[in-house]
Amino acid sequence: MRVEPFIYAITDKLAHEYNGGYWEFYALSNGGFYMAPCSETCFHVACENGFGGSMSADALGITVCLYAYSHLSFGDPSAFTEICAQQYHWLREYMLGHAEAGDILQAVD
Repeated sequence: MRVEPFIYAITDKLAHEYNGGYWEFYALSNGGFYMAPCSETCFHVACENGFGGSMSADALGITVCLYAYSHLSFGDPSAFTEICAQQYHWLREYMLGHAEAGDILQAVD
């Protein structure tokens, strides 16, 4: 119950034009999972690390899920933090084959 609301909050912070909506949920063949806004819109993304650029809804979803998994993996060691760390690595592995991998990597660096 902590992951989904955190993903929405990160999306609000990184993509100012995002104003809610439906999301698609994706289970990856390597065991990973991510969610992305169900939208044909490109979003302007501005990150604290200085990255700024346009991303598809799918790339935005991957980006915010990577942010969330990373952040949540650094809590007190528990089964939950281990799951978040594993999800981060599975999603990152998948993301490397994405058409917008370069922008995603810059956004999460």
